[in-house]
Amino acid sequence: MLKISVVEGPRRRRLIVEGKLIAPWAAELAAACEMARADLHGRELIVDLRSVTGISPEGESVLLQLMSEKVKFHCGVFIKEVLRQLARKNQRRPKHAADSAPDMGSDC
Repeated sequence: MLKISVVEGPRRRRLIVEGKLIAPWAAELAAACEMARADLHGRELIVDLRSVTGISPEGESVLLQLMSEKVKFHCGVFIKEVLRQLARKNQRRPKHAADSAPDMGSDC
Protein backbone atom coordinates (compact mmCIF):
# COMPACT_ATOMS: atom_id res chain seq x y z
CA MET A 1 0.00 0.00 0.00
CA LEU A 2 1.12 3.57 -0.67
CA LYS A 3 0.34 6.65 1.37
CA ILE A 4 0.81 10.13 -0.11
CA SER A 5 0.56 13.14 2.20
CA VAL A 6 0.73 16.80 1.18
CA VAL A 7 2.57 19.30 3.37
CA GLU A 8 2.03 22.94 2.40
CA GLY A 9 4.61 25.62 3.13
CA PRO A 10 5.20 29.20 2.02
CA ARG A 11 8.10 28.21 -0.29
CA ARG A 12 7.35 24.62 -1.22
CA ARG A 13 4.75 21.91 -1.37
CA ARG A 14 5.97 18.48 -0.31
CA LEU A 15 4.44 15.16 -1.25
CA ILE A 16 5.48 12.62 1.36
CA VAL A 17 5.36 9.11 -0.09
CA GLU A 18 5.30 6.11 2.26
CA GLY A 19 5.18 2.40 1.47
CA LYS A 20 5.72 0.41 -1.71
CA LEU A 21 5.72 2.20 -5.04
CA ILE A 22 4.08 -0.56 -7.08
CA ALA A 23 1.18 -0.85 -9.53
CA PRO A 24 -1.51 0.48 -9.24
CA TRP A 25 -0.21 3.00 -6.71
CA ALA A 26 2.57 4.20 -8.98
CA ALA A 27 -0.12 5.78 -11.15
CA GLU A 28 -1.54 7.44 -8.02
CA LEU A 29 1.82 9.12 -7.41
CA ALA A 30 1.90 10.44 -10.98
CA ALA A 31 -1.64 11.80 -10.58
CA ALA A 32 -0.83 13.33 -7.18
CA CYS A 33 2.21 15.11 -8.64
CA GLU A 34 0.20 16.43 -11.54
CA MET A 35 -2.45 17.80 -9.19
CA ALA A 36 0.19 19.24 -6.84
CA ARG A 37 1.85 21.15 -9.69
CA ALA A 38 -1.45 22.73 -10.73
CA ASP A 39 -1.40 25.65 -8.29
CA LEU A 40 2.09 26.04 -6.89
CA HIS A 41 2.06 29.85 -7.28
CA GLY A 42 5.84 30.07 -7.53
CA ARG A 43 6.58 27.46 -4.88
CA GLU A 44 8.66 24.39 -5.63
CA LEU A 45 7.37 20.84 -5.56
CA ILE A 46 9.36 18.30 -3.55
CA VAL A 47 8.58 14.58 -3.62
CA ASP A 48 9.84 13.01 -0.38
CA LEU A 49 10.70 9.36 -1.01
CA ARG A 50 12.54 8.67 2.26
CA SER A 51 9.81 6.32 3.49
CA VAL A 52 9.46 4.28 0.30
CA THR A 53 10.25 0.63 1.05
CA GLY A 54 10.06 -0.93 -2.41
CA ILE A 55 9.75 -0.03 -6.08
CA SER A 56 8.34 -2.09 -8.95
CA PRO A 57 9.12 -1.52 -12.64
CA GLU A 58 5.91 0.57 -12.82
CA GLY A 59 7.19 2.67 -9.93
CA GLU A 60 10.53 3.11 -11.69
CA SER A 61 8.70 4.33 -14.80
CA VAL A 62 6.83 6.96 -12.78
CA LEU A 63 10.05 8.11 -11.09
CA LEU A 64 11.78 8.36 -14.46
CA GLN A 65 8.87 10.41 -15.79
CA LEU A 66 9.04 12.74 -12.78
CA MET A 67 12.81 13.05 -13.17
CA SER A 68 12.36 14.09 -16.80
CA GLU A 69 9.84 16.71 -15.64
CA LYS A 70 12.52 18.15 -13.30
CA VAL A 71 10.67 17.24 -10.10
CA LYS A 72 12.95 17.48 -7.05
CA PHE A 73 13.25 14.58 -4.62
CA HIS A 74 14.21 14.09 -1.00
CA CYS A 75 15.45 10.55 -0.56
CA GLY A 76 17.57 8.15 1.43
CA VAL A 77 20.40 5.91 0.29
CA PHE A 78 18.21 3.19 -1.26
CA ILE A 79 16.11 5.53 -3.39
CA LYS A 80 19.12 7.65 -4.27
CA GLU A 81 20.77 4.60 -5.82
CA VAL A 82 17.56 3.63 -7.66
CA LEU A 83 17.35 7.14 -9.13
CA ARG A 84 21.01 7.03 -10.19
CA GLN A 85 20.48 3.71 -11.93
CA LEU A 86 17.36 5.02 -13.67
CA ALA A 87 19.23 8.12 -14.84
CA ARG A 88 22.08 5.97 -16.19
CA LYS A 89 19.68 3.58 -17.91
CA ASN A 90 17.85 6.53 -19.47
CA GLN A 91 21.08 8.10 -20.72
CA ARG A 92 22.03 4.87 -22.55
CA ARG A 93 18.77 4.87 -24.53
CA PRO A 94 18.78 6.67 -27.89
CA LYS A 95 17.44 10.19 -27.47
CA HIS A 96 15.73 12.71 -29.66
CA ALA A 97 17.30 16.15 -29.92
CA ALA A 98 14.53 17.68 -27.80
CA ASP A 99 15.02 15.23 -24.91
CA SER A 100 17.05 16.24 -21.92
CA ALA A 101 18.75 14.13 -19.29
CA PRO A 102 16.71 13.61 -16.12
CA ASP A 103 17.74 15.50 -13.02
CA MET A 104 17.58 13.84 -9.61
CA GLY A 105 17.15 17.15 -7.81
CA SER A 106 19.38 18.69 -5.21
CA ASP A 107 18.63 16.47 -2.24
CA CYS A 108 19.34 13.03 -3.68
